[in-house]
Order: sequence, then C-alpha cells, then structure tokens
Amino acid sequence: MKELRFRIILILGAIALSFYLLYPTYQDIQFTKKMDKTLAEKRKEFKVADPTISNSALDTKIQLLSDSLKSANPAIAKARSKRIKLGLDLQGGMRVVLEVSTGKLLQKIAKNPDAVFKQVMKESEKEASLSDESVVDIVAGKLEKRNIRLSRYFGNIRQSDSQIIKEMKKDAEDAVSRAIEIIRNRVDQYGVSEPTIQRQGERRIIVELPGVARVEEAKQLLQGTALLEFKMLKSPQFAISVMKKIDDVLAGDTLSLSTAAVAKNKKSEKTTKTDTTQNQQLTAAEFAKKHPFFSIAIIDPNSKSADAYVKADEKDRLKLLLSRPDVQKVIPPNTQFLFSAKPIGKQNGQEIYVLYCVDKTPQLTGGVITNAQATIDPQTNSPIVTMEMNSEGATEWARITGANIGKRSAIVLDGVVYSAPVIQGKIPGGRSEINGMANLEEAQLLAIVLKAGALPAPVDIIEERTVGPSLGQDSINDGFRSVLLGYILVGLFMIFYYRRAGMIAAVSLILTILYIMGVLAGFGATLTLPGIAGIILTIGMAVDANVLIYERIREELATGKTIKASVDSGFSKANSAIIDSNITTFITGIILYQFGTGPVQGFALTLMIGIAASLFSALVMVKVVFNYMVIKGIKITIG
Repeated sequence: MKELRFRIILILGAIALSFYLLYPTYQDIQFTKKMDKTLAEKRKEFKVADPTISNSALDTKIQLLSDSLKSANPAIAKARSKRIKLGLDLQGGMRVVLEVSTGKLLQKIAKNPDAVFKQVMKESEKEASLSDESVVDIVAGKLEKRNIRLSRYFGNIRQSDSQIIKEMKKDAEDAVSRAIEIIRNRVDQYGVSEPTIQRQGERRIIVELPGVARVEEAKQLLQGTALLEFKMLKSPQFAISVMKKIDDVLAGDTLSLSTAAVAKNKKSEKTTKTDTTQNQQLTAAEFAKKHPFFSIAIIDPNSKSADAYVKADEKDRLKLLLSRPDVQKVIPPNTQFLFSAKPIGKQNGQEIYVLYCVDKTPQLTGGVITNAQATIDPQTNSPIVTMEMNSEGATEWARITGANIGKRSAIVLDGVVYSAPVIQGKIPGGRSEINGMANLEEAQLLAIVLKAGALPAPVDIIEERTVGPSLGQDSINDGFRSVLLGYILVGLFMIFYYRRAGMIAAVSLILTILYIMGVLAGFGATLTLPGIAGIILTIGMAVDANVLIYERIREELATGKTIKASVDSGFSKANSAIIDSNITTFITGIILYQFGTGPVQGFALTLMIGIAASLFSALVMVKVVFNYMVIKGIKITIG
C-alpha cells in the first residue's frame, strides 16, 4: 500500500508540475488577446483624432503604446519567456538558406590574380554550384591540371600545395563561422525572438526568423556587409546638453506624456536620475512625466562620463523616440546615439545596456584590420583581443590616438558598441587591443567578429520560404483538430473494445499529451507542425502499450487466475515488449534529431518526449489505477 501511495503522489506531482509549466502559456495567450484588443481600439482613436496621420506615424504611436504597456506589466515578458515556443510554420515568418561565397573569398585573398586565375575561379564557382565539393579542392585540381602551383596565388613559395590547401580550407571555414556570428548579431539587434541559425554542410547557413513580416528588410539585414568603425565619443558636457534638448522635446509632446503616464501603475519610489535637488524629490511617475528621456536613459550623477543606462525592455522604445523627426532636429550634425552590444549587468533582475553619444563620422573603418586574435594579457592575466592594421591604417591610428589622449574611442560593429576604452597614449605600429571581456571564449568571439568586419565573404540567398501569420494560425488550428480527432477516434475504439479498461486508457492518453506539452514548456523547446505529427504518432504508440498490457491480462484471466494475479502478471509480461519497442523507436528519434534539420528535428523531439510520457502513463499510471481498483474491489472489465 505504501508503494501504491508513493506512485499516486508521483502521478499527481507530475500532473501538477505540467499544469504549472503550462500556466505561462495560458497567461501569454490571455495577455496577447487583451493587448491586441487595446491596441486596436487605440488605433481607431488615434485615427479619429487625426484623420491625416500617416500609417508610419500611426504604427510608431501604436508601437510606443505597446512598449509602454509591456513595461508597465513585467508579467507579460515573463510569461512570454516561459511559454511554449512556436516554430516558424506555426507563427509565421521566413526561412532562408544562405551560401557563403568561398570563391569570392579566395579571389579577395589571392595575390597577383591574373587572367588565368580569374578563368579558373569562374569555372570553379560554376562547378561548385552544381555539387557539394569544396571550392578549394576544385580550384586546386584545376590549377594542378594547368601545372600551376598554388603558391603562385596563395601562401608563400616555400609552402607545398598540401600546406596551402590546408590554410585555404581554414580560411573558408573561418569565413563561414564569421558569417554565422555576424548574422546572429544582426538578428539579435533586429529583435527577432527565438531565431534559429545553424550551419548546413560546408558553406551553407540556415536562418529561421519567426514572426518576421518585412521580408525585404530581413533579406537586406542578412546579406548586408558587416561594418566595423572606430568612432570618438562626444565630450560628457556636449552629450548631456544634447540629451537635455531631447528630454525637453519629449516632455512637451502629448504622446510622450500619455505613454509615460502608464508608469503610474508602478510602485512609487525615490529617484536620483537628475543632478538637481528638486528632481531628486520627485516620485518615479512624476519624474517620467517631467523627464521622459531621462526616465529611460539614466545618467549616473557621480560619473565623469555621460554614459546612459537603459533597461533591456526599454531599448526598443528609446530607439523609436530617438528616430522621431522632432527629436532628430535637435540632435546636432555628426552626432548619434548607439547602444552597447551586450548588457553590462543586471538591476533588479533586468539587463542593463549602455547608451553612448558618439561622432556619426568614423575616424577609421574595419577595412584596415588585417588580423585579430584573442589571448591572455600576461600582466593582468585577463583576456584581451589584439588587432593588427595595414600600413595605411597604422599611420592613421597613430595620428588619431596621439591627438585624442584621455578621450574615449568606441569600437562599433553593425551599429552597436563593443568597447569604448580611454585612449592612454599614442599607439604606433597599427596594433591595438580591447579588454574587459569576461572570459577567453568571449574574447575569441569578439576576435571573430572583428575579423569578419575586415574580411567579409559575400553571402547569397539560394533558398527562401515565407509563412504568413494567417497561414501559421491555420496550421495551429489544423494541428489542434488533428490531435483532437486522433484522440477521439482512438479513445472511442479503446472504450468500445475494452470497456472500463478502455476508459482508463483514454484518460492516460490525455495525461500523456499533458506531460508532452509540459515538458516542451519546461525545457523551452519549440513546437512545430511536424512536432504535432509526432504527438499524433505518440497517441497511437501509447495505445499500443495499453493494448499489449490488456491482452496479457486477458490471457492470464483465461487461465483461471484471480484478477489481482492477472493484473500483476499481465503488466510484468508486457513490460519487456513495451520497453524494447519504445527504446528502439527512441534511438531512432535520437538519430533523427542529431542528423536532421528543421522539421525533422521538430518531429524527432516530440516523438522522444512522447515516448517517455507514454511509458510513464502506461507502466505507472495505468498500473496504479488497476491496483487501486483491485484493492477497493472495483470490477475491472477488459472487453
């Protein structure tokens, strides 16, 4: 009886945990419905109030209001981060397959390319587009047929062809890795939630962007050339004066006041966001009304810099405010605001980014960088990234650093600041370094990003697929109906054929689906359309386990055994067959997940989770119910 009690507690605990893990999904659905309704009503109100308003201006207002509502209710972001994530085929978006042009990379790094080399590259690129063979191998083979050594175009004369081929392949490998990092960085900055970026084969990259509707903009984002820039930070006095002008513009705008008013729902607290005694006495809500900019971009009054600190969930809102035409008018020429590439820390559980005021015109670009390496500083024993420049860049860098000692220079890649160190002295020789990384892995990543800016390889879109939001919703509805229909048909068959035992099996199917969805939510897995197919297959496999058990019990009852002995013997004899068949299927799922991509992985994931859930339901839950019925003397009918 103690063992039975323990199993009952285990089952109830699993059910409770599944509901707990699925609750954020329910919350997010309800939040989304309410917010969509509110925004739709506000859109109508704005349109009635100003019939001449443009669609872009209206979209900006709605976006600001949406950001304000989300900021006022942190539960929205929390629920969304913990809900079941939907794949591209269920929520809409775009999927592209990119190919890094290794041929163009080789043309760029080749020395003294002549007409013969150009003809070889033209033939090699055409041949590579029709096969999976390495471009490097094709080029090497064609040059060998012409009795031309690779050292004529690559490496040095003392290297053998095999050594040069090895280096060329490493360059090609690094180019794809750098392209992946650039794309990942851009996608993160673009604000796509749950993107999928993975390598396929030697030179291809699969990118899935759920929820993206502006296809052309996304394509430009993926294919654009990485831009590395060295920009000087504005003086603290200048930066703060510009920020005050922006704050004044926003404070006098009715839209800013209305959106800032949402902060009234937040807990009032004292603030030190300004450098005046009067403002220090304002509550957070009052301060947000009076200083819309400084309530988002917080300046440390004790700091000598003008760096502003912004919460992660306020970044997009601040970008929208800074992009407004009236705000742009008060920002002086050759001045722009850029965010840090990553958060500098957390405050009250929220990530904090830095907002820098910099020159719009760069002092130097990434075209002068010839190499970047991650290493450990022997003096401080901390990770650093060293950079090397060509002769032109070295001369210019020495001039820039010599003329700006004591000032700060921002290292900017794709519009975000990776580092903003103080220039300690003139730096000759074209060498520089970046410090402040948390570990060597982070330094290596930054080195890859820097090299990517110096040696970009063209990226081409060779395959593109777009799923609209309405089609995604249709897929969700169709998938739900498929699961429901499958469950009803299987459940009716089990009840018709096995009577009361069939009802137990039908209930176990519901719990199996509950467990699957709970695990998906708990581990942050993504549910896809093939994943729904895996759930439907799981329903059939779960019933198969029940059928084996019930038939075994029937056989034992036919020999004249008691119901208790028949149940124990039936489960015992069916266990091996059930476990063996499910283990082989689980191994197949592992193989599919390991070597498959996209839809195949989605199917394999839910299949494996479903197998584990169905085994638990059949071998634990159903057995507990049968044992309980035997103890209580409840009649068990199996057909």
